[in-house]
Amino acid sequence: MTTGVIPPGQSPEPRPTGPEGPQLPEQRGEPDGLRELPEDNRTRSSVITARAAASFEPLGRSVATARSFVRDTLQGWGFGDVVDDAVVLTSELVTNAVVHAGTAADVLCLRSDHGVRIEVADRYPEREVPLQSAAVSMGSPDREGGRGLQLCAALAGRWGVEYTPTHKNVWFQLDLPERPVGTRTAGPSLPAELLPVADGRVRVAVVQVDRGGTITAWNEDAEELFGYSAEQVTGKPLTDLAAWPHTPGTGTGIAEALRLSRWEGSYGVRGAHGRVIPVYASHLRVRDTGGEPSTVCLLVREHERAVLQTPLRTPASNDAKSTSPDGADPFEVFIGSPAPDDLDGLLQRTVERARDMLDGDAAFLLLATDDETELEVRASTGLPSARQRFARVPVEAGPGRYGSARMPAVHDDLTAAPGAVPLLGGTGMRSVVTVPLKVEGRLTGSLGVAAEGAGRYSNEEALRLQFAADRIALAVESARLGELERLRRGSLSFLVEASDLLAGTLDRDQTLALMAQMTVPTLATWCAVYTIADQASEPYLSYVLHEDEELIDGIKSLLSKIAPPDPVPTPGARVWSAPGEAAHQAALRSSMRSLSLGDSDHRIGTAIGPTLATASAVGGETVVLPLVARNRVIGMLTLGKPTDEHFRQEILELAEDLSRRAALALDNARLYSERTAISQSLQRSLLPPGLPQVDGVEVDVIYRAAGEGNEVGGDFYDLFPIRDGAYGFAIGDVCGTGPEAAAVTGLARHALRLLAREGYGGPAVLERLNSAILDEGARSRFLTLLYGELWPQEDGSAHLKVVCAGHPLPLRLRQDGTVEPAAEPQPLLGVMEDLELYEQSVTLDPGDVLLCVTDGVTERREGTRMLGDDGLADVLTTCTGLTAGAVAARIMRAVERFASDAPSDDMAILAMRVPEVLTD
Repeated sequence: MTTGVIPPGQSPEPRPTGPEGPQLPEQRGEPDGLRELPEDNRTRSSVITARAAASFEPLGRSVATARSFVRDTLQGWGFGDVVDDAVVLTSELVTNAVVHAGTAADVLCLRSDHGVRIEVADRYPEREVPLQSAAVSMGSPDREGGRGLQLCAALAGRWGVEYTPTHKNVWFQLDLPERPVGTRTAGPSLPAELLPVADGRVRVAVVQVDRGGTITAWNEDAEELFGYSAEQVTGKPLTDLAAWPHTPGTGTGIAEALRLSRWEGSYGVRGAHGRVIPVYASHLRVRDTGGEPSTVCLLVREHERAVLQTPLRTPASNDAKSTSPDGADPFEVFIGSPAPDDLDGLLQRTVERARDMLDGDAAFLLLATDDETELEVRASTGLPSARQRFARVPVEAGPGRYGSARMPAVHDDLTAAPGAVPLLGGTGMRSVVTVPLKVEGRLTGSLGVAAEGAGRYSNEEALRLQFAADRIALAVESARLGELERLRRGSLSFLVEASDLLAGTLDRDQTLALMAQMTVPTLATWCAVYTIADQASEPYLSYVLHEDEELIDGIKSLLSKIAPPDPVPTPGARVWSAPGEAAHQAALRSSMRSLSLGDSDHRIGTAIGPTLATASAVGGETVVLPLVARNRVIGMLTLGKPTDEHFRQEILELAEDLSRRAALALDNARLYSERTAISQSLQRSLLPPGLPQVDGVEVDVIYRAAGEGNEVGGDFYDLFPIRDGAYGFAIGDVCGTGPEAAAVTGLARHALRLLAREGYGGPAVLERLNSAILDEGARSRFLTLLYGELWPQEDGSAHLKVVCAGHPLPLRLRQDGTVEPAAEPQPLLGVMEDLELYEQSVTLDPGDVLLCVTDGVTERREGTRMLGDDGLADVLTTCTGLTAGAVAARIMRAVERFASDAPSDDMAILAMRVPEVLTD
């Protein structure tokens, strides 16, 4: 992989596009139905400021590597807004190259001021993209291919296909969204009683961050607010301290915010005590005299945001029925200019302006879910906290419904109808006015203003608030749809990578860990995975993860003390209140014990801290999603939020999609583990439990099964006593692998022992074994077998009789280093009914070695090269004077080093050596 930076103002050399210059859309293979881009967008060019390139081999794992390369490159360039789209498109195009075209893929990323261009080239130019005369339809989502270019058309600003004599190059360009430049404004003069209230001395932390995001300056107020000294944080990335929202596809990331000319907003900073401190920040991008850019961050406590928050440029009119002066846009009159460019900012500005317009104590705004059956809290001001964010209430039916969602409503006193507005329960608010937000007659949300006193609002205030709601409804709906589109694109990228990670392992424990790590902190603050072994088993707590590792043990202890959720197969997320209730009770008991004992028991006094931390960690909404695979509940995925936080509906839908993929991956891991355990147990049963000690002969065996341990091999060996002073030995290879081969292997090994101990000689043993194999009919497999009998002699030598039925010939190594075959080839077993086999006698003198191997040794390959019988003999000549174990080890080491790839066939090595006679 190579990455380079091009000096500004210098364009890169373009890829060759043929002798006729750049190709027209028709030549690029761009479908007619997709050629709708304006001409100025087609011809606009940008100066390339950096490039990164990499090549990927035609292997399945290259797709994931290519995705990581593009993601890392674009994030390094600060192009977080287009990362998800780029990853999805690259995944499709690289898959087309390495899987479907079967060639290597070259990926080139080009950065410009306007966006990024990514090119994916394969080396199969004949595989053209057909021209189309009509608009392209996405077709069935279940199709296996053809989606790559359609995704380009759907997601990319521009794209095309170019051909050269050796390459086909598909490219697409993603433009960065326009970002408004921050603007300073001045607020009006206000009486002292109307000025915002600040607690004590206002501390403004000044933090300076260089172009790489590293802290270079940290003032005294920052030390006081967050507890770190300047020496502790200087040189560290600001992202190590900032607690930024992690919802995929929404909002601006902190890396992007630090690159804007000006940015204002809220986030958190993790203090030295480990807790997150909510702050309001104003970022200003500057450069020094040398042209080096940096960002100055001014931070105050969240409740002191008025110190830094830019005031609105234009106050809203108090007369809802009057027209805006000078033809001003009513939306800008209410919201102010410039309007926030993100949904959260727009909603927060809306509730603040609505509260001020009606002189209320609080305001809130809810947005409807896609099916309009529920309303979701998205912004509030003046309420005790933002704890109700993303809380959901029904629109029409059921207890606690939001009764006045579709029509304006005024409630003079909520104490008379406490359930009318569930959001305000327990807040002290008594009167409230609510109005709907509608677009083309469809309910999209609800806006409300509340006051602590009763009877504060009338129909006149409802009309004024409805007028304001009508002005902003379309802008809110447009921003909501834009956020939803970004979320869905981010979700698509998230699921692509999650599926790839889950498919990359068949280990159960690793699958559980991946499930948790993919959800925390992207989807939830903490998660727990329960597994169910079988239908009769209770759910078992298998894995717990929290974004703060120090809280994991506390949550695990808490969950182990309460009953697990019921394994209900109904799809979707359901709320589970038991963890929050148990944590609350535990914290209450600890607090009461601490208060009653004071400081007399230091152990209890110190134990209350972790208990309260656990209660806070699991005090928010907790949901359970079933893990269903092959029509069976195999576990539950539990997701949780900290105190008083809720999940948004889109996150729950994404979690549900992830749970389906994770359930199948977990069940596949279970099946694979069971199959591996069965195969390994069966493989062990087909090999002898141990080798007997043979007086006067050294014997050693090495056995290596190919594959991943989930298939039973066809190679086997055996050494067993026949009668006093005589031993039988065998080494064989059954055709194929799996249960059928295992059946023949078991038949052969046990038949050999039985027939040999009945007194049959070598040829008779093999002939009867041949008949038994043929009797298996269609289940029979042919078998190559070397069988022999061994008699140690009193003079120190050993006498052998061997029969080689289609097996690689045994090799004899003499003391002088010469190697020769110790038998002649004869027909293999399991093919012909009538065999005429004979045995050959071999005498091993002291120091001689007899080497027997299966064909996995001799047929070891590296490209077109094969080790073969001659190569094995050459290795054996170097083994003079070695023990039997050393001979077998040297042969195996030579075989493994012969090729770089893992062995594709089982290997068995049986070495027998007659020790040299020691003389005084």
